[in-house]
Amino acid sequence: MKKIAAVTMVRDDDFFLKKWVEYYGKELGRDNLYILFDGEDQKVPDFCADLHTYIHKRLNRDITVGERMRMDLLSDKAQDLFEKEGYEIVIGVDCDEFIVVDPLVCKGLAEFISDQEIDSTISPLGIDLGQHLEKESEIDPGRKFLEQRSFGYLSSRYTKSSIISKPLRWDIGFYSVKGHNFHIVKDLYLLHFGCLDMKRMRERFMNPDRIGGTSTSHLNKRTKTISVVTNNEARDFDKAIATARKMQTWIRGSWNKPAMLGKIMVVEIPERFRYIL
Repeated sequence: MKKIAAVTMVRDDDFFLKKWVEYYGKELGRDNLYILFDGEDQKVPDFCADLHTYIHKRLNRDITVGERMRMDLLSDKAQDLFEKEGYEIVIGVDCDEFIVVDPLVCKGLAEFISDQEIDSTISPLGIDLGQHLEKESEIDPGRKFLEQRSFGYLSSRYTKSSIISKPLRWDIGFYSVKGHNFHIVKDLYLLHFGCLDMKRMRERFMNPDRIGGTSTSHLNKRTKTISVVTNNEARDFDKAIATARKMQTWIRGSWNKPAMLGKIMVVEIPERFRYIL
């Protein structure tokens, strides 16, 4: 298998980071995890003690400037991993994003990605999971997420250029790679869990210490995901996934970003995914 690293940057988010470390550590090996902490006031949690961790000066609190600084740091780190550490593939994701392989394929993440022909970048299909307010209760951090959350919105926003095979420059949010197109890979998904719990989400996004201060607009976007999965009937997963992949392959918001023209497609995650994370 190829040598694969995963990188992320985080501030005050041990809840998702712990799950991130558990999942990618199991799939890629803990020696291949690289975590950047935003701010010299940050402390490396005990569960990261044996990982590659770096504490940086606090990013600019303006949300646009701060995000560009974040992506520059992560792109620089990926370049170092390719050129100095001998990595063949680097995965860049936020700490609430988990790239998973369909269990029907019977391959782990490292084996699946190693088997792909990657000219520059590949993309998993994005699924934005949200709490179904009528069917799902508050999240229990002691249990697997996918045992408790079953509904997702097929969102081109999370079909990201997260996986690269050479030094490239990620645009904000890993949404695209500058100067390169995207290729959506069958049977590979990016599960975004930022909306998995209404109570936790409100507490997090109304924290004035976040970049940009009180993130009301961001909170409203996340609340919309919960509303979408609660108020729309779920479609057949496999049929909807095939349709969404086809749409996002051919429809563009810009030349290197996928789109779905506002089409709302909610799916119920099949039982086979329940024990992945």
